[in-house]
Amino acid sequence: MESVNLITIMSIAFLGSFGHCIGMCGGIVLAYTTIKIEPKSSKVSQGTAHLLYSFGRILTYTTLGALFGALGGVATFSNHANGVLLVVAGSIMILAGLSLMGKIKFLTLIEHSFSSSSLYRNAFKKVLHSRSNLSFFVLGMLNGLLPCGFVYFFAITAASTADPFSGALVMAIFGLSTVPALFGLGFLASLASATSFRNLMMSLSSIAVILYGTYTLYQGYDYLANPLKTLTDCHK
Repeated sequence: MESVNLITIMSIAFLGSFGHCIGMCGGIVLAYTTIKIEPKSSKVSQGTAHLLYSFGRILTYTTLGALFGALGGVATFSNHANGVLLVVAGSIMILAGLSLMGKIKFLTLIEHSFSSSSLYRNAFKKVLHSRSNLSFFVLGMLNGLLPCGFVYFFAITAASTADPFSGALVMAIFGLSTVPALFGLGFLASLASATSFRNLMMSLSSIAVILYGTYTLYQGYDYLANPLKTLTDCHK
């Protein structure tokens, strides 16, 4: 993948983390901060807990990225199929950006009910009330499985790479880029209520998602228009 693509992915994730991620995961961060972390514990202890939670999310995201990248690789069994995949991925990215912006309900319609299963809810509840360091890591892993439109966008991006390693890299960068916002939220609850700031970040990230989707759509069109291009040319 080109460095400019990685920088774009990092920028979208960072901006979106202060808008969408705080809105979606802020409640969980505040809940485990209240339930699992003693107010009198040292800053180092608290920081370790928040980092373990984030590392758990990153592990789940990275694993999902490898899976979606592998699926994308299976789909690109021919040059034509590779172009079609990019066109579809770009189109979905644009729809995701419009949905994140609140213009359409695309992401709401494709969200599944995994988090409502009794097995998941029981595991989440058990881990939430444990105070071991490992429980913060496991909680982050479970959090990474929650239905989330922003995660869907990056999963689609991972699939468009058509490569397990690149897909894992996309999702790992996404996870790492969301750490500052959620880590800060663990110490500064006021971040969750800074509505105007969150809305601004969400708008900026939504526009970036749409632009990146348009770029991906163009890549797919260019690939279909120039069938002699190689997979390396398309994804470098």
